[in-house]
Amino acid sequence: MREMSKGANVALATLSEDTSAVVVGLSWSSPAGEGDADVSVLLLGPDGKVRHDGDFYFYNHPASPDGSVQLLGKTPAGNGSEDRVSLDLGAVPPGVERIVIAASQYGDGRFGDLDELRLTLADRSGEMLLGYAIEGATDERAFLFGELYLREGAWKFRAIGQGYASGLAGLATDFGIDVDDEGEGEEGAAPPEDAQASATAAPGSPEPSDPAPAPAPPVALPAQRPAPEPAAAKPVRRRPRTAKKKVTLPAARQRTLAENDAWRSARLFPAASLKSDRERETRSTSVLLAAMAQVPEFGRRLTAAFGAPAGRMETFTEVTLPHGETPRRPDGIIRVERAGKLWTALVETKTNGNPLRADQVQSYVDIAARRGYEAVITLSNDVALEGRPLVEVKMDRRRKHKVALWHLSWAEVAHQAQLLIRHEGVGNAAHAWLLQELLHYLQHDNSGCQGFQNMGPSWVQVRNGIDAETLCPGDARAVDVIESWERLVRQVCLRIGGELGRKAMPVQRGKRGADPAARRAALADRLCEDGRLTAELRVDGSPGVLALTADLRTGKLRTSVEVPVPEGGYPLSSAKRLLRMLAEAPADLHVETLVEEGNGPRSTLERLRPEPADLLPRNGERIMGFRLSLFKGMGTTRGSAASGFIRSVDEAVDHFHAQVVAHLPVPDSRPARRPVPA
Repeated sequence: MREMSKGANVALATLSEDTSAVVVGLSWSSPAGEGDADVSVLLLGPDGKVRHDGDFYFYNHPASPDGSVQLLGKTPAGNGSEDRVSLDLGAVPPGVERIVIAASQYGDGRFGDLDELRLTLADRSGEMLLGYAIEGATDERAFLFGELYLREGAWKFRAIGQGYASGLAGLATDFGIDVDDEGEGEEGAAPPEDAQASATAAPGSPEPSDPAPAPAPPVALPAQRPAPEPAAAKPVRRRPRTAKKKVTLPAARQRTLAENDAWRSARLFPAASLKSDRERETRSTSVLLAAMAQVPEFGRRLTAAFGAPAGRMETFTEVTLPHGETPRRPDGIIRVERAGKLWTALVETKTNGNPLRADQVQSYVDIAARRGYEAVITLSNDVALEGRPLVEVKMDRRRKHKVALWHLSWAEVAHQAQLLIRHEGVGNAAHAWLLQELLHYLQHDNSGCQGFQNMGPSWVQVRNGIDAETLCPGDARAVDVIESWERLVRQVCLRIGGELGRKAMPVQRGKRGADPAARRAALADRLCEDGRLTAELRVDGSPGVLALTADLRTGKLRTSVEVPVPEGGYPLSSAKRLLRMLAEAPADLHVETLVEEGNGPRSTLERLRPEPADLLPRNGERIMGFRLSLFKGMGTTRGSAASGFIRSVDEAVDHFHAQVVAHLPVPDSRPARRPVPA
C-alpha cells in the first residue's frame, strides 16, 4: 500500500490492474469515544462546480441512480469508526471530471477533537492501494480528505487535507451549491490551497431518463450555532424538484379485513412449511437473489461494497461447476454486466445458525480463481468482527486474477431492506411491496434468517464460573463470550438503525492502534473480575451515548443515557424541565444527578415527580447533567427464545429507547431526514 503525503498525486492504473471500481474509507477515532463525522461526496464539472445540487451525496442522499456513487455507511474500526464510499468510476456521468471526498461535523464538533484522521482507497477485491494520514487538524468543522480527477482519460488521486472553519456552508458556496443559510454560522472560510470543497445538497438526483436537471430547493445544513434574528422574513423560493418521488411504505399497518385472528395473509414467500435446514437455505437464497435482481436499489446496495459495478444484474441458484472429480454446486451466483464486461460472485448460504465450512468456502474460492470470477460471498446469521475471520481460507497470491472473499449477515440484509422501504424509498410501489415481503420472510421464526441467535457454547460455562467465582483472567471461554457479545451489540445497532432510519454504531474505547484481539482479551479479563458485559451505542438523533450493561452476577440489564444541562440555567429549573420531558417515562426509571466530584442524589421517577428538588445536591455543587437508567431482568439461556439472553437485550434496548430516549431533546443535532418534495 502506498502512503501519500499532502498534495501528492498518483495514477490509479499504477496501483492496480483493475481500478474501474474503488472503495474509499475515511476513518477517525476519539479519545472519549463520542466524536464522529459524516462523509460526503461531490461530483464536479470542468469549471470546478457541481452541475446541479443533486451532485452532492451525503447521509440524506446516499446513492446515485446510475450507481456511480454509493455511501456504504459506518463500520467499527479500532477505537473509532470508518465511513466508506463505493465509487464506480466506469459509471461516472460524462462531464464529471473531479470527485471530491469530504467529511463534516455537526453541532460544535471540530476535527481537532478527533484523532487518526485517515483516508484509504481499495480496489474491487478489497486490496488496499493507498493511504493518507491527515495531521494538524484544529477548529475545522468540514474537511477535504482527497479527490479523484481525470487526466487524459485516466483517473488519478490527489491527497488534499484542507479544512473549513465555517463548516459545510463554506464548502457548499465554493462548489456552487445553493445553500439555505438557516442554522449555519456567518463565518467566512478561506478556500483550501489545492482544491475547492464539498457541500450539502438536495435530497434527490435526476433519473437517467430525465432531461437536464432543474435547480433544486436550497439545502438546509446541520445546525452549527444560532444565527442572528433577520430584520425581515425572506421570501420562500419555490423551485422544481430534481428527482421523481420515491415510494416508502407506512410504518403503521392498515386495518385488516380478516374476520378473526386465525386468518393469515397470503405471502409471496411463505416460510411456515419449511421443514429442514436444506429447504431453508435453498428458499432463502432464491428469495434474496430474486429480490436483488428485481429491485435495482436493493441489489446495488448489497453489492456495491463488494466491488460490483453498476449494471444489469442477473442471479442464479444451484449452478453446477466443475471441480476436479467432484463438481460443486454453490447456493447462488450473482452476475452484473456493464459495457460487455461481466462481474461474477459465487454465493454460499447458511441459515438457522449453521456455521460456514472452511473446506466448502475454500473450494469456491479455488473455482472462482480458475474461472476468472471476482468474488465469493458468504451469507449466514453470524456477524463478522474486525480482525476475526469467520472462516480461514488460503489465497494463492501467485495467481494474476484476484478473488475477494466477503461476508454478509442476514441482519445486514434485513437492515438494508428496511432502510429502503421505510425511510429512503425505492423506484415504485411494486418494488416496495416486494422488499416488504422479503423482510417479512427474513423475520419469520421458521426462515432461519433472524440473525445472530446463539451466544455460543462458552456462555453457560462462563455464567456458572462467574456465579461460583471460579473464572480467572486469561480464560479463553471469556474471550468467546466477549466476541459473541460484540456480535450481538452490532446486530442491535443494525436492527434499531433500520427501524429508526438513522445511523446506529457501537462505540469502542481503547488505546490508539490497539489490536482487536488484544482489546477483546482485556475486556474478557475485566469480565472475569467484575462479571459485567458493557457496551455503548451511538444513535443519530439521540441526546447522548446509550450505555448497556449486563451484570451476570445479579442477572440484571441496565440501559442508561446521560443528559447534559444547559449552561447558566438554574438547578431547580433544570430538574423540573427534565421531569416534564419524562412525563411518559416509566415510574421505575432511575435518575441520578451528575456533579463535578463524587456522587449526586439519585432516586426513581415515581418519587421525584412530586419533589423535583430532591435532585439538587445538598452541598450546592454544580450540576453537570443527569443519568437516566432502567433495570430489567436478564435472560439466562444462550439462545433467542423468550427466556434467552439475546431476546432480553433486544427488548431492553427497544424499551429504553422508546420510553425514555425518544422523549429527550437533541442539542445541536443534524436535521431529520427530509422527504423528496412531491
